[in-house]
This record gives sequence, C-alpha cells and structure tokens, in this order.
Amino acid sequence: MADTKKSLALAICDFLKTSVTDGTLPADEKESIETAVECIADSFKVDASDAAATTQAVGSQSLLNIFDAYVKLETAAKSAAVSASTSTQPATELTPEKKKEAEGLKSKGNAAMQQKDFALAVDFYTQALDIHSSNPIYLSNRSAAYHNMKNYEAAKRDAKACTDIDPTYSKGWSRLGLALYALGETRASMEAYQKGMDVEGSGGSDAMRKGFQAAKKRVEELEAAGEIHEPVHTPREDVDVDLGPAPRSGGGGSGNPLADLLGGGGGGDGGSPDFASMMNNPMFQNMAQSMMSNPDMMGQLMTNPRLREMANSFSQGGGLPDMSQLMNDPNIAEIAQSLMGGGGPNAGGPGGAGGAGGAGS
Repeated sequence: MADTKKSLALAICDFLKTSVTDGTLPADEKESIETAVECIADSFKVDASDAAATTQAVGSQSLLNIFDAYVKLETAAKSAAVSASTSTQPATELTPEKKKEAEGLKSKGNAAMQQKDFALAVDFYTQALDIHSSNPIYLSNRSAAYHNMKNYEAAKRDAKACTDIDPTYSKGWSRLGLALYALGETRASMEAYQKGMDVEGSGGSDAMRKGFQAAKKRVEELEAAGEIHEPVHTPREDVDVDLGPAPRSGGGGSGNPLADLLGGGGGGDGGSPDFASMMNNPMFQNMAQSMMSNPDMMGQLMTNPRLREMANSFSQGGGLPDMSQLMNDPNIAEIAQSLMGGGGPNAGGPGGAGGAGGAGS
C-alpha cells in the first residue's frame, strides 16, 4: 500500500510539472507549482526529480489520461444503470387507470399552486411521481412548487431530472435556469436558458429570452467586479416563478432609488434593511464611491435631520428609526438619485415560463 501511495504521489508531481510545460497553466505559476511539488515529495518521501522512478510510477499513461478514462467509465456505468432501471420497469405499472390517477393528482397539485399552497402542491406532485416517476411535466411542476418555497436545491434537482428525461421539454430548461439563478449559479443559469431557446427555436420565447438576459447581465456584473468564478453560490431572493400577472420584482424598480437600494419597503421585518446585501450591492458601492469623492454631497447628507435622528438613536442604543420614513424623505431621495446617476438598475430576477397550471402542464 505504501508503494502504491508513493507511486500516486510521483504521478501527481509529474502531472503538476507537466501542466506548466504543456501550457495548461501560465508560466507565472511555475514557482507555486514547484513549491507544491516539493511539499508533496517531502511528505511522501519521494524524489520528484527521479525520471526513472516517475516513469515507473506513471507507466505509459499519464495521471490525466488515467483519470479521464475513469470518468468515462463512471459516466457509462451511470448511463447503463439508468437504462437498466427504465427497461426493467414493469409495463403493467402504467395502466390507463394509473395514468388517470396520476393526472388527477397533477391537477390537484396545479390547483394548490394557484392557491399558493406550495407544500400541498409538492405533496400532490410527489404522489403523481410515485406513479409515474419519469414524467417530465410532474418534475417541472414540482420544481416550480419547490422554488416558491425557496427550496432552490430541490427545484434545481427536479428541473435537472426533467431535462435529463426530456431535453426537448423547454419548460424544464426554464425551471432549471430559474433555480440556478436563485442559487447564484448565474453562468449555468444562462446556459440553461440558452438550451431552452435552442429547443424552442426562432430565438426562443419572450420569457426564455428574459431569463437569459437577466442571467447574462448578472454574469457581466460579476465579471466587472472581478468575481468571475462560477458557481457563485449566493442565493438570490429576487427570483420568483410567474404564477400571476406580474412577478414580484419586475419592472424598473420602485422609482425611489434609495428604496430600491434598501430593498423596497426596507425589508419585511418592520423596516430594517438587509445590510449584508447592501454591502455587496454594486449600486451601493457606486453610491459610496460617489459620496466620498463629493464633499458637498457628504455635507448635505450629514445635515439632513432624518440622518441626524438615525445617528442619535443608534448612538443611544435605541436602534434604527423607521427606514420607510427615511427612504421617503425627498431630500435624501434626491441626493441618492444624483449619486446613482438617475436611479438604480432593475433588480428583478428572471421570470418563469408560466405557472404550473399553464398550457402543457
């Protein structure tokens, strides 16, 4: 076992060194890679500079080739398992009576969605899936219900299963794009919407294009901020499934830039804004930068009676005043408007491709 681990250590060292010489990694990473190789070699008591020992450890295949072959075998094994599971399903399981029962449960789930009883909808869709587990519509609808419950991981899982079963079902791609966006995986969200548009053809539906553009805009914002790694894994609360005439956060904002920055009415807990979200908000960062470079504007803010009231209350341990009143102060709103250059961007997330009870569902 010890010899095997040493051989693996040598193979890893060889892979790292090769990654620099073959262009996989930039040349300026060479020093870091050499340090890593030395640490691995010291820990496993091997000589990474011994070409003969490395050749013996790696053999005729590189570590990358070996891992690539393993991944392909794993993928093939999973595909075979899925095929076997599908092929061994008894044909008598989906009798006309069972199909009718499943459709009835789906209809009850749709009705629960319209009543916004999302937990009940999940229950009905789950019962339908217990009868017909590979029905993409049931999975898509349950994904929508999970999304409305803010269980985005479950929504993503069902939407992914839906698109795996039927890649031509465009609503599944819309559900997947929406769930990924809510989880902060914006680049993957953009790709899901793109696949949905490809399936729909002719450039895709308005809803699909809207989702794609929202995800693309978010990706561009992250790239501009230097946060180009994906997935981002920052759950977004400004995403909703379109079950009614208008999504929760659509349009171009409230018209009050400070209200948009603080989150509409200041939050759902009696007027307290989400300061953690504010600090990561590009609009807030731009506003702060403009404020610091404009002494006159800073002076106007500091002499505003509302802000003095907030400062006095906070310093005396009385907490923050009613933020909704602060946001509606026309003087502060005017200053915020000036700092933001005419108002903040649309913070709304992508809409869904229709409610669970829509056509084809």
